[in-house]
Amino acid sequence: MKDHEINSQVTALLDKGASFEGKLTFEGTVQIGGQFRGEIFTKDTLIINETAHVTAQIEADTIFLSGHVEGNLFARTKVVMQPPAVFKGTVTSPSLKIEEGVVFEGASHMPRG
Repeated sequence: MKDHEINSQVTALLDKGASFEGKLTFEGTVQIGGQFRGEIFTKDTLIINETAHVTAQIEADTIFLSGHVEGNLFARTKVVMQPPAVFKGTVTSPSLKIEEGVVFEGASHMPRG
């Protein structure tokens, strides 16, 4: 996805400089660029920008990650990690794309069907 395609679809934004702790549940596309600690649940798309620092259990349909994340990711469709992403934890998704330059420390599980 190109930046302009993503930005036109975003329904909520936790931008750089913002901080949130707790449980986030949403519909639509949410973009995080600030600090988040807790749990994230959605049936839609989560975008974690390169300025983000997230410590969370995340469950979503699709996750685009280019920030710093510690925790467990569960995606029903796919996870895409782009530099300068740093990820520590476990990913469970039928599709996982890790681009060159991403730091990945952890495990991945790819369920079938």
